Amino acid sequence: MEYLLLIAVSVSLGTLSIYWMILLLKILRHKSLPKKHVPVSVIVCAHNELGNLKKLIPALLDQKHSEFELVIVDDRSEDGTYDYMLEKQSDQLKFVHVDQVHDHINAKKFALTLGIKAAQHEILLFTDADCIPSSADWITEMTGNFDKNTEYTLGVSPYNNDSGLLNHFIQFETHWTAMNYIGFALAGNPYMGVGRNLAYKKSSFLKHKGFSKIQHITGGDDDLLVNEHANKKNTKVAIGAGSLVYSIPKKTWSEFNRQKIRHWSVGRHYKWMDKFILGLQNFSNLVFWLALIILAMQTNNFLIPTGMLVFRMVFITILVELTSKKFGYRMNIWLVPMMDILYAGYASIFGVIALLTKKVRWKK
Repeated sequence: MEYLLLIAVSVSLGTLSIYWMILLLKILRHKSLPKKHVPVSVIVCAHNELGNLKKLIPALLDQKHSEFELVIVDDRSEDGTYDYMLEKQSDQLKFVHVDQVHDHINAKKFALTLGIKAAQHEILLFTDADCIPSSADWITEMTGNFDKNTEYTLGVSPYNNDSGLLNHFIQFETHWTAMNYIGFALAGNPYMGVGRNLAYKKSSFLKHKGFSKIQHITGGDDDLLVNEHANKKNTKVAIGAGSLVYSIPKKTWSEFNRQKIRHWSVGRHYKWMDKFILGLQNFSNLVFWLALIILAMQTNNFLIPTGMLVFRMVFITILVELTSKKFGYRMNIWLVPMMDILYAGYASIFGVIALLTKKVRWKK
């Protein structure tokens, strides 16, 4: 029994180490090229986000990019957004108001579609109302690598730092997700992006008939679109301090749990190969911890499980430190080992819940 447990721990740790090494090398080897200015339409879809829009709109209008418009889509807000936007709209700031929902399409996808149709430029850059760009060069950093072959650019969007266990966990989980989708995109397999920091061509969206294949699904307006149409040849990434947008994190575990269930439930619609790759990673992670715990309880030689645990903790700490620095921010490295343990249990529980959940919602 002890021998089988040792094999399970070794194989799972070896599998994970291969994943991590691929991600680390791909991210560290990425080189940012000089950016050019192209006409851009920045699209923000908001539902009862007046307070956040009052902060975001000035930050976007202060961008140094030479030619861009801002398209704000008000999705049935009841907090004064409509009146505020009527006063703010201008030649550079477009306002699209949505006052109804349709049974055949998810509400947010409908609102985004209207915003995309209203956009006058080919390059579309998306963020959320509760986000703030990290610099006045954000638009240029995210769109400056588009060429005739590029259809998608994936960016990173960390959450604001705060105190408390929940915020530390959100920082870790968000970085872990970004490290995976950026790393795999650089390896030639872009499987998702985040709508808080994502750019793509309007012609590509229209060519693929928008959200038609996923219009009934809550969520997925970002990752499912990328999963379906992005590939090695048409996708680039933008990483570095100037390309980031920071978002407001959830304040309670219940809010965060609902958010993660919504995000993870979309994963069941990924391509089968992406589900296999991510599933193998998650399965190896679960096997490692279960086998390690049982091995530690049964063995008289604690050097082996202790050595494997130390190897994992050191590897992950180095991995997070180097990749977060490459992305343009710094993590609380001393908390990484604890967050890694917490994440293993959290992902196992809420990952299963997400797969079994049939109904999720964006906002009412």
